[in-house]
Amino acid sequence: MQQQARTGAAHPVPTGSPHRRFARFAGLATAIAAVVGLTTLNGAGAQAADNPYERGPAPTTSSIEAARGPYAVSQTSVSSLAVTGFGGGTIYYPTSTADGTFGAVAISPGYTGTQSTMAWLGPRLASQGFVVFTIDTNTVLDQPDSRGRQLLAALDYLTQRSSVRGRVDSTRLGVMGHSMGGGGSLEAAKTRPSLQAAIPLTPWNTDKSWPEISTPTLIFGADGDTIAPVASHAEPFYSSLPSSLDRAYLELNGTSHLTPISSNTTIAKYSVSWLKRFIDNDTRYEQFLCPLPRPSLTIEEYRGNCPHTS
Repeated sequence: MQQQARTGAAHPVPTGSPHRRFARFAGLATAIAAVVGLTTLNGAGAQAADNPYERGPAPTTSSIEAARGPYAVSQTSVSSLAVTGFGGGTIYYPTSTADGTFGAVAISPGYTGTQSTMAWLGPRLASQGFVVFTIDTNTVLDQPDSRGRQLLAALDYLTQRSSVRGRVDSTRLGVMGHSMGGGGSLEAAKTRPSLQAAIPLTPWNTDKSWPEISTPTLIFGADGDTIAPVASHAEPFYSSLPSSLDRAYLELNGTSHLTPISSNTTIAKYSVSWLKRFIDNDTRYEQFLCPLPRPSLTIEEYRGNCPHTS
């Protein structure tokens, strides 16, 4: 650096002069600034490497409660004639490919329901940075164990054969479902431990105990549910999950069994947070799950473990 200072000077500067000392100091300061800048850049890169699946801007309460997130969404229909193991459906996905691949979630309707009953969740979740597959089941009368197998068949189709398979990270998948579809999401998580998240919505199942599940699970119950009362369905399902598991139980206030088939901000808010936290490993969303949300006009009760460990 001294040689560079001498070469760049218009006239020789006597050794030890104030000008020479200033030049040496300036050169040293420049070098330090360069090192600090490099360290800062490396730190940012290291942070990104620690969270390679983060998608979208830093979340806020308003952003996760919004009807649409930061991504524009496209959709494609899948005919039942083109698939095996389930009844076809609709895939919603972020239009842009600039951020690489996305995690994905398959969603099953409930007893006598079709994909249309869960359609509101498609663009809402996809706009937050997921590929979402709302499915029809083989028949509207399929039981939870069948719906669980169909959710897994839909994920296999999505990641292996669908027209958007290149947009999906096959290692980051989850399941959701309403009523018997919610019971089916528990069946799917039990069958395939590699799933990253499960969200049963007012679930129904004759099996009340789920100690085998190792997938982070958020169960929604409804305080006014008379079809799958929380006391005999959602609550025992939650209580039977391993205590070491990242798990949560959110009981909706002033609601019924059919609440999840219509647009609902509380369901969307906490579903987005759960999927982001566990499918994307995006700890920016931990703030909405821990500390545990308190009872409110929309939340009757919330149980869970904090902080999360997955």
